[in-house]
Amino acid sequence: MKTGEVKIINKGLEDEMEVWGYRPCLWKTILVGVGVVCSGGLLLLLLYWLPEWGVKGTCTHTSLRDAHTLLLRTTDEFRQWFRAKAHVMLAPWKKPFDSLDLSATAQLPNGDHSEEHYGKLAQGQPTQIHFFTHHSTKYYWDDETQNFETYKGLEDVNVSCAGIHSEHSSGLCKTLQDFRRLFFGENEIAVRVPSLFKLLIKEVLNPFYIFQLFSVILWSAEDYYYYATAIVFMSVISIATSLYTIKKQYVMLHDMVAAHSVVRVSVCKGNKEIAEAMSTELVPGDVVIIPANGMIMPCDAVLIHGTCIVNESMLTGESVPVTKTSLPSSGEDAAVSYSMEEHKRHTLFCGTHVIQTRFYTGELVKAVVVRTGFSTEKGQLVRSILYPKPTDFKLYRDAYLFLLCLVGVAGIGFIYTIVLSVMNQVPAKTIIIESLDIITITVPPALPAAMTAGIVYAQRRLKRVGIFCISPQRINMCGQLNLVCFDKTGTLTEDGLDLWGIQRAENGSFSPPESEAAEQSLVSSAFVAGMASCHSLTKIEGELSGDPLDLKMFSATGWILEEPTEEETALHNPLMPTVVRPPKHVVLEANQNNPLAQNMSFEIGIVRQFPFSSALQRMSVVVRRLGEKHMDAYLKGAPEIVASLCKQHTVPQSFTETLESYTRQGFRVIALAHRQLESKLSWHKVQSLSRDLIETNMEFLGLIIMQNKIKQETAGVLRELRQANIRTLMVTGDNMLTAISVARDCGMVRAHEQVVIADAVPPKDFNPAAIMWHYTENPQTTKDNQSVEINLEERAYDKRQPPQEQSYHFAVSGKAFAVVTEHFPQLVQKLALRATVFARMAPDQKTQLVEILQSIDYTVGMCGDGANDCGALKRAHSGISLSELEASVASPFTSTTSNISCVPNLIREGRAALITSFCVFKFMALYSIIQYLSVTLLYSILSNLGDFQFLFIDIAIILIIAFTMSLNPAWKELVWRRPPSSLISGPLLCSVLTQILTCLFFQVLVFLLVRQQRWYETWTPQSDACNVSSYSLTHSSNVSSPHDHKNIKNYENTTLFYISSFQYLSVAIIFSKGKPFRQPSYKNWPFMLSCIGLYTFLLFIMLYPVPAIDSFLEIVCVPHDWRVTLVVIVVVNTAVSFMLEILILDIILWRLVFRGNQGGNRPSASPATAKPQEANSRWGSSFLSWLFCRRNKPPRVRYMNVALELQDDPDWPPGPSTVTYASDAQSHISAAL
Repeated sequence: MKTGEVKIINKGLEDEMEVWGYRPCLWKTILVGVGVVCSGGLLLLLLYWLPEWGVKGTCTHTSLRDAHTLLLRTTDEFRQWFRAKAHVMLAPWKKPFDSLDLSATAQLPNGDHSEEHYGKLAQGQPTQIHFFTHHSTKYYWDDETQNFETYKGLEDVNVSCAGIHSEHSSGLCKTLQDFRRLFFGENEIAVRVPSLFKLLIKEVLNPFYIFQLFSVILWSAEDYYYYATAIVFMSVISIATSLYTIKKQYVMLHDMVAAHSVVRVSVCKGNKEIAEAMSTELVPGDVVIIPANGMIMPCDAVLIHGTCIVNESMLTGESVPVTKTSLPSSGEDAAVSYSMEEHKRHTLFCGTHVIQTRFYTGELVKAVVVRTGFSTEKGQLVRSILYPKPTDFKLYRDAYLFLLCLVGVAGIGFIYTIVLSVMNQVPAKTIIIESLDIITITVPPALPAAMTAGIVYAQRRLKRVGIFCISPQRINMCGQLNLVCFDKTGTLTEDGLDLWGIQRAENGSFSPPESEAAEQSLVSSAFVAGMASCHSLTKIEGELSGDPLDLKMFSATGWILEEPTEEETALHNPLMPTVVRPPKHVVLEANQNNPLAQNMSFEIGIVRQFPFSSALQRMSVVVRRLGEKHMDAYLKGAPEIVASLCKQHTVPQSFTETLESYTRQGFRVIALAHRQLESKLSWHKVQSLSRDLIETNMEFLGLIIMQNKIKQETAGVLRELRQANIRTLMVTGDNMLTAISVARDCGMVRAHEQVVIADAVPPKDFNPAAIMWHYTENPQTTKDNQSVEINLEERAYDKRQPPQEQSYHFAVSGKAFAVVTEHFPQLVQKLALRATVFARMAPDQKTQLVEILQSIDYTVGMCGDGANDCGALKRAHSGISLSELEASVASPFTSTTSNISCVPNLIREGRAALITSFCVFKFMALYSIIQYLSVTLLYSILSNLGDFQFLFIDIAIILIIAFTMSLNPAWKELVWRRPPSSLISGPLLCSVLTQILTCLFFQVLVFLLVRQQRWYETWTPQSDACNVSSYSLTHSSNVSSPHDHKNIKNYENTTLFYISSFQYLSVAIIFSKGKPFRQPSYKNWPFMLSCIGLYTFLLFIMLYPVPAIDSFLEIVCVPHDWRVTLVVIVVVNTAVSFMLEILILDIILWRLVFRGNQGGNRPSASPATAKPQEANSRWGSSFLSWLFCRRNKPPRVRYMNVALELQDDPDWPPGPSTVTYASDAQSHISAAL
């Protein structure tokens, strides 16, 4: 395949893929068919598991345009392959919006196209369009780009806001609707629930189940029905559970989507008439009418007339109603191309609930359909749930690698068995069965079920503490978390804000702070009028509803809000405004106290709202006081933004100092401004004015100071995470200084630590992009700059300290983050390593930050309230949502407790589940190898283990132990050490190898020893090694006579059976470790009872043989002295195994050699202050490191490498008040390289 023939689709997006074209090839298909027949269907299975082989094996390469089959491969780290079938459809034009680009003669004004006109066009020669469908998205062939493209909706034509008003506001005729429907399909998010049969086939064709089927067939051929039945029973239960879970998830998702996906809507036709239609018939460009009593949106649509109040909890997780206004039709704003992201405040999203609409008399509330089906925001959310990215966890990759090693061992045994059997002239049937049997012994078929058990138990324990999980495989990932990002509002701090006070500005200076805004003396002030009117509150069913901040601010004034009824709106020609006024008794008292205000009306009508925009960080309203001839504008928002829009002389000189003093104490500060508008402005003129014309030349009114209390659990949880060497970050949309203050208050930044604000500006005119480094004052130090800088020199530049202990943190704003990622890519990793506070971050920036942290090998957790963290919650290795609303469906974990105490619980359970997975895997691997050693030794004398011996080992010992050893609960606290993330790691491989060698040594020892005994002879039914009565021997002989040809009964078999049975138990106890990640095994009473019961039973039948049990297990009687010898050997074997595991692995190797693998930077003492025993440890560590070839080995994780680089960088961190320019950074880096 030539690399030039590959094309990239979805370039630069999350689902970017390479695509190749193929056409069927007859001779290849015939060849594969023959191969399938000859292999008994195994080749077909292989081609099913590897779609790329299936396509390449039956097709030849061709151009994409002529392809019948397409082969797709993702460009991410997973490199997943998919196949798709190409289809052809006939259409009058090649693209869905081609009709809008016809010549002027063929188009009627304002998109008003006649039916006859389209009829004529449609009669022309239809065009063939090639397309394919992948993951609910259609890709169409584009001759211009010579590639497949997707059509999302109206945004594809790159239309301006004014263009939507002029070209798309009249609706579409039926012909054009039908044509667009060819490309966009039905407007529905179709979650097809697969039939149980389909799910069953998909589940059963899993490689593990196929291997189990192979094992069951083989055991049945050997008449080993009992264990085969047990494995079949376990597999059926496992498959049934899996099918039930998958089906349940599909049904839940289907019900969630279907609940409001099909509704009746009113659609405007091209000829001005209104028709009823089903929402499934909508296409981009249709104009829908939003009813006054609201509706649930069936598509994404942009508002072109009127105002809507919408509940967007389905998408954002916030149940606070949001006000949506119509798209600007004139001015600078209208010239900008429409973008759903930029024009969020004008867009109604699919699945969101329109609660109320506001409109002019005679004018309906209209919206133009922008996207439909899976292209909508809700559709994308559902797609991400339907087609999740595979869980990339080293454990699972290593598990397959480990299994391959076992397959390699099995291969050696396979060849050894065949050679040995041929030399001893064993019948062909026996050779085939025994050589294949060695494979089923080495690769345990019960492994998947045993591995899953630990995760299932952990999921059940999480459910008990109120954490629900929709992706159980991620529980193991939680055990590896070494960094957790927290949202601030609603996560670290309380949801609500309390008004602490106000500070008004008069004549260019601040008045003293006032705690009450409802004072009678303030009723007539512009400040209180601004507080009472500058908000987006509305009444829903008589209750005030809206942003919690707005609610607190409005209620602090004590004013009343009144909204017009539908009847009042219909009677009056102008839009009836929402009115706010103070209570009557306050007005009366104010009039008595202030004679000048007696003729003044306090009622204020809100004429127009410019809703809050997170991009602009402000909102404004235009109001008219009753009886006044002019209108007023009030502005509310981030203090820095508001001050920049005010006349400079109205902003107090102490503005910056006052603001900093509040934000440093953790208050949330909002500024208010006012402007009197010209009296010539009419109501209708105001409705079409751009907000930029109004939000300028304002007069600064003052500050509103809100208090956001930290949740009482926050500080304790963050302390616990820090002690466990888990890094914590704050990612918030709030003000920088407020965020830093909260970080200090909750202990994320400790009192003695310095915060460096990285303030970046993009390139402007001829100046390159630059980063200014501001060192904030430490609250514990004096304000004398000189002493602060001395402090900094001591702390930030102390190179003797390890990276984690250097006491500085970076704080980055969303704006700076965007500049750094674009213009300073070489500094991104350095900042990510030490940044703790990210403020004013947009939702997509939160996701980008998670990706950056993952790129330097952090295992990232994200904890948020689901509000605007959806993307980050999905992208993180472990996302924990504190919201139970629909938006959190995308989050793997949802907590019912609304504080961050769930995070340590989840990490503890994750660590316990991960260690359990390792324990079970090691135990199952050892079980395979121990049995493999026993069988291989017995094959050398043409013997084997008996069916009932296999059955006793496989069911009574292995299954019971494997399922009970997973029951250890998590350890009570988080410890500094993290569990290993890989099975192919030093300590784990040493552990497994030492145990294998120990078991091998003792099995070979007893195998040779028993043959040296003076009573030893080749066993026959007449053998009398321990003077058992003739009756017992005869009875025993008769029972076993049908199996004599297998040579099961002999002294070697009996000896190895006893020894190996004890070996299984000893490795189970050794591997079932408790502290520091799990509770000790003695607290796991099912496991302890199982071990004690099995030890007792084995010792009993060994020392006091029971003829019935001996004949059942096909073991022979041996002298009592030899039994006692075996007990001694068992005790020695167990002691050696324990010593090797605990002394060598836990103490020497783990502590001195392998602890560097942990990826943590544990504080270490400087050489000068080291104690003698620490010095000895260091010498021991150096020697062992040299022995294991680990001297000067660089850390495996990237963030550790970055930390080591920074330790040797004299220019990092940058000094106080320094500036880094983009060109400097580049040259600095190139110099360093």
